[in-house]
Amino acid sequence: MCRLILASGTFDPADIVAAAVQMSRGLTADHDNATTVHAHGWGAVWRDPGSGALRAHRDERPAAESAPDSPVATARTDFLAIHVRNATLPENRGPAFTHPLERPGDPWYFMHNGYLPTAYRGLGLAASAFDSAEYFDYLIPPGTERLDERTALARLRALEPGGTSGNAVAVHPDRAHLVHWSPPDTRTPRFFAMRRTTTATAQIVASETVPALAPPAAWRPVAPGTVLTFPFTAPTTERTPTCPSSGAASSTTSTSPASPLRTVPASSRA
Repeated sequence: MCRLILASGTFDPADIVAAAVQMSRGLTADHDNATTVHAHGWGAVWRDPGSGALRAHRDERPAAESAPDSPVATARTDFLAIHVRNATLPENRGPAFTHPLERPGDPWYFMHNGYLPTAYRGLGLAASAFDSAEYFDYLIPPGTERLDERTALARLRALEPGGTSGNAVAVHPDRAHLVHWSPPDTRTPRFFAMRRTTTATAQIVASETVPALAPPAAWRPVAPGTVLTFPFTAPTTERTPTCPSSGAASSTTSTSPASPLRTVPASSRA
């Protein structure tokens, strides 16, 4: 199981990184699940508002160990999403399983919090290799340009029983989406709840209340069965993407012009 946080608008990326580290260490845990520490790697996707490029960073080391010194904390961005991971299955650890997930030749980035071991059946596969990757393909089939809320929720409700949550962040060069959904019989509903807060310049959504970002009273629950949409504005200037970092962490860049839409969140229809 994992923790998610995203910010849209004007904010300090270092604050969002610090909040993700706090969640990864269990410092803000207030829920009904025994898992509090998330030490099986982490990743981020963010948008360069100048070029419209999406950039991603992954590190299989614990976020508490490597995130503060990563390029994410100093990124220039108007949208940032971070995923800190506790692998449900021991065999699903390492670079190949570190979020955000992506597909060759496809503009989407995907992060998942939960376990959906029956998603592969919706794809007609004989067995599951990695549930989050299968959920990615099931929710957003390759070639999809837009995530439609009604269609997405219908597909989630059609999943065969056996999963815990489909909470996810899906990022496209034109817009980002936060999916908040769990089956009615999930055993730890508080663990899979999502909260949001609005500052003077940004909106933040997270798996846990993070007092360092806003007082507890300023956080509000996201309604279950919700897809929040965060459109992006057109890039202001063209910039040359930076080179990927080396070592235990990896960075990739996907560039595409963004649509001239609103900067701060769009819909939250249940």
